[in-house]
Amino acid sequence: MDLEMKDNKRPEQDPADQPGTGSAQGGGTLSVEESCRRLTQYLEDTLTDVSHARLETEGLAEPCRELGEALRSFHALAEELVDYSTQLSKGGLDQEFPASDSCLYGGLKNLHANLKHLTWQAGQVAKGDYSQHVSHLGSFSEAFNEMTRQLDERRTQLQEEIRRAQRRAEIIDSYTEMLVDLLSQRDEWLLIVDWETREVVHCNKRPQDGGQDKSFCESCKHRLPIQSKLLEWDNAERYKIWELEEKARGACYRIISFPIEWRERPSCVHIVMDVTSEKMNARHLNAQIYHDTDTGIRNGKFLEEFMEQTLREKQDVTLCYLDLEGVEGINETYGQKVGDAYIQNFVEIVRKNFRSGDTFARLKDDRFCLVLTGNVKHLIERKMAEILTIFQRDDDRIFCHRCNFKYAILEVAGEENTQTLQELLSSAEAVIRRKKRKRSSSLDLMDW
Repeated sequence: MDLEMKDNKRPEQDPADQPGTGSAQGGGTLSVEESCRRLTQYLEDTLTDVSHARLETEGLAEPCRELGEALRSFHALAEELVDYSTQLSKGGLDQEFPASDSCLYGGLKNLHANLKHLTWQAGQVAKGDYSQHVSHLGSFSEAFNEMTRQLDERRTQLQEEIRRAQRRAEIIDSYTEMLVDLLSQRDEWLLIVDWETREVVHCNKRPQDGGQDKSFCESCKHRLPIQSKLLEWDNAERYKIWELEEKARGACYRIISFPIEWRERPSCVHIVMDVTSEKMNARHLNAQIYHDTDTGIRNGKFLEEFMEQTLREKQDVTLCYLDLEGVEGINETYGQKVGDAYIQNFVEIVRKNFRSGDTFARLKDDRFCLVLTGNVKHLIERKMAEILTIFQRDDDRIFCHRCNFKYAILEVAGEENTQTLQELLSSAEAVIRRKKRKRSSSLDLMDW
């Protein structure tokens, strides 16, 4: 326990025990303590950022060099592990398995193998093999297997729906064939036109030998001159009834058109009916509806509709109400034929003194109405005087009766008018009645 003291100072130490000497390092340049610190830092750098971890083993103390080499081997293994896991996380399944048998690779190699097999299984599922099942991947395995099960069920459902759709298509095709056969027996033209080529693929007027006689279709253009317009029809509407006129011949056709699938070709059907006679009859009936058959002029129905539109549009017009006198007396005395001639003579005189565009209508047996555009009361007053003069010329000789009529003129200001046609006519009749009473009073005074 006794230590040799020199000059009352601390005991002398062996130079080998002093830090920083070569003998203390066992041949290295760093002390054991510093070497351990550097090895510890190197391990921490490797675990934190392997790409930037650096270590020089030559400067380490001799006892630490072997540990340093081991740590460098671990660093290389860590670098390879990081690269491998990074590529794997990006989906790099084509890379080779690491050659190292380190336990660090065990889980990743198994994951790599499972993912490669899963990729192959997914490809098989894409090809329709829903028998693929995944295991050893936990909840992912359950989700994958449930997906393939549902896909298999959906495939079964779709296959059944496809079979039903095919059966329906077959039924529809058979009904289409039957419909066309039934329609082909009718007198109307029936044309089926291919939607893409605009070619007539079926025509019930075509020879029934099954051939495609193009020359026959060429002649059909002359028998059915609107055929080119039929080929231009588009099927924007699912079903359409329309009409076409062939002015050169004065013919009119009614067409029923609708799209159809004809022998697996998108097509459209045109059923064409010649309605020329029907249209002519309709025009004749229309003329009868709005014309007075005895005089040939418009009737009360036409006047009602014409004035309804005129008043709605607030047009300025002048209305002249005419009351032809003596009709009843002529019929009773000379007969219906003379009375009709009397009325017709009056109508012709009025028509000749006005424009053809003016509206002249017969309301009752001896009541008439004349409508002119604009407020032209002064013009009608002058014309009525001329008509009365012409009407009464030689009337006794022709009709054995003095011809006469009363009239009332009403100017209708379109923007200000609030009266209907019936109210206007009632006002005109009131004017006629006042004129008759005034005339009657004058005759009584003359007799007195």
